Amino acid sequence: MKQNLNSSSVKSDLIFLASSAFLLMALQTLLRGLLLWRNQELAAVIPDSVMFNAFLIGLRFDLLMTAYAMIPLVFSLLHPRGLNYKLAALWLTLIASVFIFLAVLELDFYYEFHVRLNSLVFQYLKEDPATVMSMIWYGFPVVRYLILIAVITAILYGLFMMVIRWLPRQGRTHYLLRLTSFFLLVIVVAVSARGTLRHGPPLRWGDAFQSDYLFANHLGLNGSFTFSKAFIANLNKDKKNRWLKLMPEDEALLETQASLLITGEKLLKPDSSAVLRQYNAGQGLSDKPLNVVFILMESFSGEFTGSLGHDYDITPNFDRLSKQGLLFSNFVSNGTHTHQGMFASIACFPNIPGYSALMQTPEGDTKFSGILDMLNQRNYQSMYIYNGDFAWDNQNGFFGGQGMQRFIGRHDFVDPKFSDPTWGVSDEDMFNRAAQELAKQPTDKPFFAFLQTLSNHTPYALPEQLPVDDVTDMGGLNEHLTAMRYADWALGEFFDKVEKMDFYQNTIFVLVGDHGFGTNEQLTDIDLLRFHVPLLIIGPNVTEQYGFHNNTVGSQVDIAPTIAGLLGGSFIHSCWGRDLLNVDDAGFAMIKSSGSDVTTALLQGDSILIQHPGVKDKLYNYELAEQNSVQAIDDKEKHEHMKLKINAYIQSAMKALLYGQLGTHDSQE
Repeated sequence: MKQNLNSSSVKSDLIFLASSAFLLMALQTLLRGLLLWRNQELAAVIPDSVMFNAFLIGLRFDLLMTAYAMIPLVFSLLHPRGLNYKLAALWLTLIASVFIFLAVLELDFYYEFHVRLNSLVFQYLKEDPATVMSMIWYGFPVVRYLILIAVITAILYGLFMMVIRWLPRQGRTHYLLRLTSFFLLVIVVAVSARGTLRHGPPLRWGDAFQSDYLFANHLGLNGSFTFSKAFIANLNKDKKNRWLKLMPEDEALLETQASLLITGEKLLKPDSSAVLRQYNAGQGLSDKPLNVVFILMESFSGEFTGSLGHDYDITPNFDRLSKQGLLFSNFVSNGTHTHQGMFASIACFPNIPGYSALMQTPEGDTKFSGILDMLNQRNYQSMYIYNGDFAWDNQNGFFGGQGMQRFIGRHDFVDPKFSDPTWGVSDEDMFNRAAQELAKQPTDKPFFAFLQTLSNHTPYALPEQLPVDDVTDMGGLNEHLTAMRYADWALGEFFDKVEKMDFYQNTIFVLVGDHGFGTNEQLTDIDLLRFHVPLLIIGPNVTEQYGFHNNTVGSQVDIAPTIAGLLGGSFIHSCWGRDLLNVDDAGFAMIKSSGSDVTTALLQGDSILIQHPGVKDKLYNYELAEQNSVQAIDDKEKHEHMKLKINAYIQSAMKALLYGQLGTHDSQE
């Protein structure tokens, strides 16, 4: 006898709901297993017991998402005829397909960024669709992933229909029993949707952080959960401004000023502006104006830089150049995306929670006190040379607003040696054009040139005949490191050219990575190694005055003040960093991952404090060397001091951003 799909008993409905919930739970566990498989190298050092516990914790997040998926079906119990199983199966298949799609999307998302799905997804969606789609198509096995999504979805739909066929053949139920079942099930779903039986807040992402292994903690999360939280946070614009209330404003102001003020600096508006100051930098490197060439290297990780103790033969040219200049070994990026590397380095403003995409938001439409503002005070000519399209990340609009005068991008290259459909021309083409442009600069006026590489970015589109050997012994990093080796080669070719040009002896060269990338080692809960990048400064008398090596902790916001110190003389600025060559301590840096992840960290000397909302702070001693190391420490005094410092810094920076206290245009009275 065939089941009547338009009328059902409560017993059949409850069996269907329970079976469907079980299938959704099983699906999400399977998807978690796929994420583990894709990132198995990260799990190699994690004990099996910790991984097992991550899956157990994951069941709680899966149950929460399952409960939300079941809500419409639970309310369908109120209908006198009960569930319409065909519609229910279609609804569940739709929800399951979303879970599957996001999980498959996350396979490479996590592999690349070492974070679960967050607001970075929305940031990419806001960009040029053609470029994003090209990057996805050429960089990832899209067809295989679509087939995988279709196959898993089809199997799950078949299982839902199988459950329907196996339901007991019973007639309709008295409505009072149906109503009672509904209210009981509402209680079950409500508790499940909280994800916890505790009093207070429901299940939060911090509940997954139960171990000292970042990947295991992340594995316990659910990508659909983190994605939905990011979506809600993206709509709730006011939530991020809670950072403005961490402490009294005057306390935050004084602490930040004490952290940033160095010898030779004078605060100009100490009661209203945290960082507006005049810097009398002394004589500098030369008694005549020096040009500045700033090179931002895409994904140039310190973890694969030979001169930083990681000799995999990936960066022989950078290593050679490091013997000619001053190398900073404890240097970090402010974020984990090129976007943050650009505005932190050039605009001298940190990556703070809620404003990771600053160059694309209304808050970023202001005049920052960065390197362009400083050099414009001395009438420098400026140019920006880049492989790609300046529409990406709103580079044209943002840097044009900061005073950049010339832009040379992918559409300005004539007959490049190589151009890919996603990003643009190769690093070799970019550096060749840069050498030509620099050689043409007039000698009677100093210039600033910002050069940005791109070949070391997904989908790693490189010339067919590479001038370097492919990397073949680094597993899943082979393609990435081959691109990094190629970028290093192009950098070496550029210096071989410009070293023979007249302007070279009168120029400061600054080389820095925009961010690192995920390795098989995750150091601390913020994945510190993703931030570790080299900073190298080459210029007249640099090594004579400052040596070849510097251990001071710094980040990209320190670059502009350091350049100011090398140039000498007087500057007015509102930078959120310091001249690293004129500090009397071990240095500090505030870092945060890109996107909606609000985990923040403060590096101070050889210590790092990591704070997650809703999770206990963690304090470590760390070392970035040939053998990286980290050790948890219990130092209450240091913890309290570092927590005060980072929170004051974030609060003061956010206040300055929101209240337009970032520039110098109104300071010269």
